[in-house]
Amino acid sequence: MTSSSLATGYGELDRWLADPLVNEVLVNAGGEVWVERQRGPEYMGSLAPGALEGAIERILMPIGRRLDRASPIVDARLADGSRICAVLPPVAVDGPCLAVRRFSPRPIAVAAFASPDVVALLNQVVVSRCNVLVAGATSSGKTTLLNALTALVDTRERVVTLEDTAELRIDAPHVLRLETRPGTAEGLAPIDLAALVRTALRLRPDRLVVGEIRGDEATDLVQALNTGHDGSLATMHANSPTDALARLESLVVRASSGWPLHAVREQVHRSIDVVVQVQRSTNGVRRIVEVAEVATVDDMAGGAGATPRTRPLSDGEHVIGQLQRGRR
Repeated sequence: MTSSSLATGYGELDRWLADPLVNEVLVNAGGEVWVERQRGPEYMGSLAPGALEGAIERILMPIGRRLDRASPIVDARLADGSRICAVLPPVAVDGPCLAVRRFSPRPIAVAAFASPDVVALLNQVVVSRCNVLVAGATSSGKTTLLNALTALVDTRERVVTLEDTAELRIDAPHVLRLETRPGTAEGLAPIDLAALVRTALRLRPDRLVVGEIRGDEATDLVQALNTGHDGSLATMHANSPTDALARLESLVVRASSGWPLHAVREQVHRSIDVVVQVQRSTNGVRRIVEVAEVATVDDMAGGAGATPRTRPLSDGEHVIGQLQRGRR
């Protein structure tokens, strides 16, 4: 992404949107500007009254999205790949707000997240066609790490990406990108991530890459991973590898109420091989803090009804276990 592709014609926001070192621009309560570079958000001052509403209107105009009292929330991707979220009153209680997240024009390598030994371990995980779940908190670097892991995939493989808002920039020759579509007031039907998963299975993928699992698509994905779609990767909000497995289970149970928990747990443990936990430190550095192998159902104490269990392979700096699961 070039600095000029987004940062022209937005008034007072231009000074920050034109800065290539800025990762996020956050505007609260109709005018309070916070900017993140590398060390967390910094307060920059306030916009003039009405400046934010004008900037939002100009940002959305080229992509044909609307933001008004009937549709007070918009989450969209701009032509240069930046992601924006804007909210109007009464949903935004204190006034209009805006978040612009920008992405590096050059993919960040796995080496930026971990030591050489851990990078070698992750290369083994990807080459072995393990199904990988990248877990972490908001803005911890999940999508960036997911993008970096795809660089380890054999260039001869066909990769299909599925995202709510297309953010992945995979540098590979055979990539197909799919993106969800919201419904509109004019009656245009929404296309959700679950529909994209089902569609992707008919497009002959060698690997599925899901930007984030957070809804009913969890059931379709777990079933896909248990029917030969090895080597797939996805992200999920979770505080630990065990929490990630538990959250995935809860999403499947919610979407498939007739599926007993022990059966869901068995399917999840068969479908996910490795969980990579990424974390952002207080100084803004994003690092892998754990790589964990998912226990097989046979290895779990008490069988499929037991608490989800993982086996640590790395503490983020050192490799402390050998990979046992693999699909090739």
